[in-house]
Amino acid sequence: MESYKSPDPRPAPRSPAPRLPARGTRARTALAAAALSVLAGAAVLVPVTLGASSSAAASSTALSAVQAAPPAGTGPIVKLWSWNWNSVARECVDVLGPAGYGAVQVSPPHDSMSKGGSVWWDVYQPARYTLTSKFGDENAFKNMIDACHGAGVKVHVDAVVNHMTGQGSTSYGGYSFSKYNYPGLYSSWDFRNSPSCVIDDEDYKKNGWRVQNCELVSLADLDTGSGYVRDRIAGWLNRLTALGVDGFRIDAAKHIHPDDLAAIKAKLTGSPYLHLEVIYGEGEAVQPSQYTGIGDVHEFVFGRKMKEQFTGQIKWLRTFGESWGLSVPADRAVTFVDNHDTERKDASKNDATLNYKYGDTYKLANVFMLAWPYGTPRVYSGFTWSDKEAGPPSANGGFVTDTDCGNGRWTCFHRQMAGMAGFHKAVAGTSVADWYDNDDNVIAFSRGNKGWVAINNGSGSVTRTFTTGLPAGTYANVAGSGSVTVGSGGTASVTVPAKSAVAVHVGGGPTPTPTATPSPTVSPGRVAASFNANATTYWGQNVFVVGDAAELGSWNPANAVALSAADYPVWKATVNLPAGRTISYKYIKKNPDGSVTWESDPDRSFTTPATGTVTRTDTWR
Repeated sequence: MESYKSPDPRPAPRSPAPRLPARGTRARTALAAAALSVLAGAAVLVPVTLGASSSAAASSTALSAVQAAPPAGTGPIVKLWSWNWNSVARECVDVLGPAGYGAVQVSPPHDSMSKGGSVWWDVYQPARYTLTSKFGDENAFKNMIDACHGAGVKVHVDAVVNHMTGQGSTSYGGYSFSKYNYPGLYSSWDFRNSPSCVIDDEDYKKNGWRVQNCELVSLADLDTGSGYVRDRIAGWLNRLTALGVDGFRIDAAKHIHPDDLAAIKAKLTGSPYLHLEVIYGEGEAVQPSQYTGIGDVHEFVFGRKMKEQFTGQIKWLRTFGESWGLSVPADRAVTFVDNHDTERKDASKNDATLNYKYGDTYKLANVFMLAWPYGTPRVYSGFTWSDKEAGPPSANGGFVTDTDCGNGRWTCFHRQMAGMAGFHKAVAGTSVADWYDNDDNVIAFSRGNKGWVAINNGSGSVTRTFTTGLPAGTYANVAGSGSVTVGSGGTASVTVPAKSAVAVHVGGGPTPTPTATPSPTVSPGRVAASFNANATTYWGQNVFVVGDAAELGSWNPANAVALSAADYPVWKATVNLPAGRTISYKYIKKNPDGSVTWESDPDRSFTTPATGTVTRTDTWR
């Protein structure tokens, strides 16, 4: 788990004891147990430097060639945490694909210890490697993958492979187990429990061996040095890959030695994208840099810096990057403003982050993350909470209910970032230019000649002429509402309201493309009908009107009339229609993948006058 129980930074470190050699058999002898005890005790007396061994370094280098890193321009990751499989499937089709998100990270799919839905963390205690979780069964899981792939969205799974359970005896799938005994999967020989030890807070700086060989918060620690255990873990991940999973977020990777992870990775089929949870702590013995040869690594310092800046002055972000003390290089970092652990941390702690409760400040930090060229960004959506340990909405003994973005129980924050997902995709590979700041809390910058963003973290509105670097034209604000008109010199007069952002980019967003049907000359027996539809769109979507009249396409979406987004979110077009006739019509959205979304029933209708004009002012439904 991205454990919110992970220790806070502590005083000066001491070097840890050496790691025991990997065990290749399932048997543990009394001699081995005694050796473990002696070496663990020797940690205080015989300090050595912890680091990946030469064999680990060599294997990591060799394996890095098959790491399936997300290619530039594929869109960011979205983490739909604690969503059930049916809800993720719908969201992929309705929102994530059209918005331009590249991948969705879902919760652990294994069968887990059950607390009946009362807590969120039971799913991070695996009981067996079967698809019988509180999020749905195997059929729902496979249907989710197929739906997401159909929408152009890859699927990443949260893989918990460091440990099994620490408590409980029954799983969501009705399986009986006990700690160290999982019938048909693992027995006591497969754990580092002879003797067992539990990681203490002081170990993180003093004893890296214990961090990677003792139990994390008393969870049964798998002997990942064992060939049998490695085979079981790889077999589980390969089964998920065979179902279509594209990547894995490796939970608690910090507590697995890089040699062990490299050995497990070597057993995987295909080349799934791996991103590893290795929480950075200053001066700690186990560092993210020891894992970058295995896969990409979660950049925890990024979120801490976002909280520091967006609760202070954002003008300093002009130089933001690795030199700020970030723990993972840009080409190996997965960045995020928060996750399910950090959002629950005490706000006064150094490792706390922003979360949805910070409102507009949180939104602006995410806008910056998606606009700034550092790492692979991941947007987080979970459920609302007041009790830090409470589980997501559930029924029937803890099985998670369908997500409802309108009932206040789910944040659905990724929807607010839908336009910025398209921005991130559109500006991939470009550099920062045209920097502006007001020496306080307003910044703006371009991304080459592909995009431009302004962020106002202050308390008052700002209006000025900005250099955008963009070609002349009118662009929709994908970070909010309205549009920006850029002149021939690349400048634009823009008002950025307090605690808001403006972001525009070339070639996407709810822009006036395709060109709307021009207002025609009115002929005898006809009237000019103006259609004004207030409709929010995602990246690449455009709005059309279609109806029973031939002039409106005779209900054929291929012949529908395109509306202009020049006054977004109001889309407009004027069409000459027969006078004195009842007209039925609807608005539709054409999506980037060619599909069409119809607004809900019933059909709209009106009667054209005998002469003159008529205006229809509607809101998408």
